[in-house]
Amino acid sequence: MSTAGAPAATAASAATATATAGRSQNNILFAWFAGSMASCGAVTFTNPFEVVKTRLQLQGELARASPGMTRPYHNVAQAFWVIGKNEGIRGLQKGLGPGYMYQIMLNGTRLGFYEPTKNAMYQVFAGRPSDAAGKQVLPLNVAAGGLCGMAGAALGSPFFLVKTRMQSASKFAAVGYQHNYTSAVDGLRKIWREGGVRGLYRGMDAAMMRAGSGSAVQLATYDHCKSYIARNLAHRGLDGNSVLTHFLASMVTGFFVCTVMNPFDVVSTRMYNQKAASAGHGGVLYKNPLQCFYKTVSTEGVFSLYKGFLAHYLRLGPHTILMFVFVEQIKALGKKYF
Repeated sequence: MSTAGAPAATAASAATATATAGRSQNNILFAWFAGSMASCGAVTFTNPFEVVKTRLQLQGELARASPGMTRPYHNVAQAFWVIGKNEGIRGLQKGLGPGYMYQIMLNGTRLGFYEPTKNAMYQVFAGRPSDAAGKQVLPLNVAAGGLCGMAGAALGSPFFLVKTRMQSASKFAAVGYQHNYTSAVDGLRKIWREGGVRGLYRGMDAAMMRAGSGSAVQLATYDHCKSYIARNLAHRGLDGNSVLTHFLASMVTGFFVCTVMNPFDVVSTRMYNQKAASAGHGGVLYKNPLQCFYKTVSTEGVFSLYKGFLAHYLRLGPHTILMFVFVEQIKALGKKYF
């Protein structure tokens, strides 16, 4: 039996494996780029609602409701008007710079690594690739989304920390502790001086809970909704590549994400904004997210965990819609031209 073809076959297999690995690496890099650009585009439009949400969540922190309590912000519309009137466009766009960096870290990571992570989990637990014929396995999608979200939140935590503190700052209607940073760089420098690396990553555990829960719901629900719409409404032109399909899937996704994530978002905002304890270790009000949950609920009631819900949805709903519509279009352009 001849073995002359064996080396050639081995070389061909090696070349195929190398090419496959290269394509996989390029796909991850392009997905990271698409997720970063799409989320930065989305946050440009939705950042004003993030400012409003942050201030509503910090208003009345650890204070029992009473008839004489001063509340500078009464609802989303009034808060938007008060901030815009007294602080202008710059007030409504506070924290946009670190917001961009956070979006690149968070969404670049979770959207870039979501498909590879999901595919690996499908191979291990379902014995098939995630894009093979067959229904989506929702628990695997949730797990993959959660893992990628937590990784992204950990990487972007210092930028979210500075963003939150910049957005809470106001000379007209201050809520929460006022850090008064002149810029994102000024904020990072002061935090480093006060607490070093530990200071920069203060509140990261709360942020990982927030992003993990939100990403698990967002990425998994979006996948599920998009597949459902494409499967059942393709005859109406709503296939997997339709902009309207992406829009409808994003609308549904935004509501579910906001419902699940808002309690973690309140805790995360408060953990980030609190004053640092002496020597920069820990915070004055809360030692950890669980204590923040407990103190918030015991003092302000269960519904305090849903402070800023409408502002959160008005930010998250459009942000989810814009981000997924942008990312799908960027991916389509990538497939067409690259």
